Amino acid sequence: QVQLVESGGGLVKPNDSLKLSCAASGRITEYAMAWFRQAPGKDREFVAGIAWNGGSTYVVDSVKGRFAISRNNVINALYLEMNNLKPEDTAVYYCAAGPRHVYHTENYASPWEYDTWGQGAQVTSPP
Repeated sequence: QVQLVESGGGLVKPNDSLKLSCAASGRITEYAMAWFRQAPGKDREFVAGIAWNGGSTYVVDSVKGRFAISRNNVINALYLEMNNLKPEDTAVYYCAAGPRHVYHTENYASPWEYDTWGQGAQVTSPP
């Protein structure tokens, strides 16, 4: 089982951009990958997911057109490019890995389907 480490979080102004990275300790070709986020007092929510080979991606409507997920299976890394950040994007962002088939099921957005998590990266965009 791989270990995941996020980086790239920080404090930004509204409309700024930020790119999160997630480094895996081993091969990630066996996994569907995703980004989740959790704001204070709220449940962890799905943000974006990507199939094992990067051939298909999905982002939730609240970030569509602003965020993009990508992966590099050669260097075992996952990314979340975030543009036009808003105060409501403030949260701890987590990368997650789950079995390949998860991406193609109706439960792909459920955190329960992912069994490996990073420690999280704080992204703050004050009003």
